Amino acid sequence: MSLPRIAVDAMGGDEGVRVMIEGAALARRRHDRFKFLLVGDEVRINAALENHPNLRAASEILHCDDVVAGDEKPTQALRRAKTTSMGLAINAVKTGAAGAAVSAGNTGALMAMAKLALRTMPGIDRPALSALMPTLGENDVVMLDLGANTDCDARNLVQFAIMGAAYSRIITGRDHPRVRLLNIGSEENKGTEVLREAAAQLNAHSELSLQFDGFTEADKINRGDVDVVVTDGFSGNIALKAIEGTARFVADLLRRSFASSLRSKVGFLISRPATELLKHHLDPNNHNGAVFLGLNGVVVKSHGSASAVGVANAVAVAARLLEEKLTERIEAELEHFGAESIRRGGKSAG
Repeated sequence: MSLPRIAVDAMGGDEGVRVMIEGAALARRRHDRFKFLLVGDEVRINAALENHPNLRAASEILHCDDVVAGDEKPTQALRRAKTTSMGLAINAVKTGAAGAAVSAGNTGALMAMAKLALRTMPGIDRPALSALMPTLGENDVVMLDLGANTDCDARNLVQFAIMGAAYSRIITGRDHPRVRLLNIGSEENKGTEVLREAAAQLNAHSELSLQFDGFTEADKINRGDVDVVVTDGFSGNIALKAIEGTARFVADLLRRSFASSLRSKVGFLISRPATELLKHHLDPNNHNGAVFLGLNGVVVKSHGSASAVGVANAVAVAARLLEEKLTERIEAELEHFGAESIRRGGKSAG
């Protein structure tokens, strides 16, 4: 069964058309039900499609030669939302010409355009940027917000928890994903007033389809004993960059160590199956595809430096969220949460 088309901003990312088309082609080879709307310079896209007839057969091109620069301010990019490849890809979701949009372009501009065009769903004050991160457990952990909202109140964090749990149910299959708030300690009295208030609200709403387990510290994010980590965009982005930097540090340190002597090189050959597994686990391309949760539509952000494999994984994330009807799941949970709040005499999330 074919899915709704996925609009790909072919001009975004560090290498633009070549990698975006190669990534879409790889995704198409893995999943022949994918259909695409390729947005960007038609001449360049057609040239890239010469090596990918399977993708050409499943795609339509929407010509556009205007591109959002990587360092462009979101306010500037918004003025050109109707003429840029990024803006047109998002608009395709708004009009129904595509079911989801994928871009590797400027994150701030993508967030601003998506929020303006698609709007936030009822019951959500602010969209959140969410991504999957590797763990020592059986499943990846959903983490949000990763930079869309630097300053959040307790209400925002509760909404993030609801959205993150809906996403995690798709990934893990758990009916009640384990949710924790990122904090400087696991004790109930630790952290800011906002964190403690958010924890109190989550504890009070046992009807939510999640298991709230209190607080977690940053060094526990990847242990595998939590399914959703919730935080504000400021702390989340710092934590994400620290984890990514540590992963690169470990990989570079291993590479340097194995090249330091003949004995080390022999040791590398012996341990190569284990090091290859480690390399696969730490490679961000294998976990590529951050999602703007809370919008009336699916928008996926691919890392700007992603390889074709990374782009293919971002496309697969978009397709899976369409297939599993993530937006509808979040809407249903928010409606239930709002109804319960009213019955309790509290304030509705909407």
